[in-house]
Amino acid sequence: MIYLKLFWSFVQIGMFSFGGGYAAMPLIQNQVVELNHWLTMTEFTDLITIAEMTPGPIAINSASFVGLRIVGFWGAIIATVGCILPSCLIVTLLAWLYFKYKNLTVIQGILTGLRPALVALIASAGLSILILSFWGEKEPSLSLDSINLVSVFLFSAALFVLKKWKPSPVQVMIGSGIVGGIIYLFV
Repeated sequence: MIYLKLFWSFVQIGMFSFGGGYAAMPLIQNQVVELNHWLTMTEFTDLITIAEMTPGPIAINSASFVGLRIVGFWGAIIATVGCILPSCLIVTLLAWLYFKYKNLTVIQGILTGLRPALVALIASAGLSILILSFWGEKEPSLSLDSINLVSVFLFSAALFVLKKWKPSPVQVMIGSGIVGGIIYLFV
């Protein structure tokens, strides 16, 4: 029964996560943390961090991780297949439709209309992670006692470095991890 539930949860994620991994994060969070309680919000944040650092799409890495964590190797396979199956079917259908009707202005309008919704989904996921990073599991408030100042510093420094020198995001993540590790080792 758990295999079917795992498969169905990731079929839904794969079916409704238009726009890539960042757009899928709120859907993954809803299925994995809120509906099925397979992970806590802190574990989910760790999952997103690991899924971003490992090669491959975030949703597929997340599916593999959650499946492995819940029921082992076959859970990882079933969750991953559930995640990619809708995409394979939808992309095959859309490719056929696009090549058949690509010159219609309605098709171009639909694609243009999807962009703002995807930006909103990505912003929502980013804001959720930012709030968890700054306040943890507590209710957000402006009290300095409730804010994780190390996280605020690391976020601000990473943002500054990205804007000022435009290095690879991987370099910034590695640097932030090293600096954060050193700070938390001595604090």
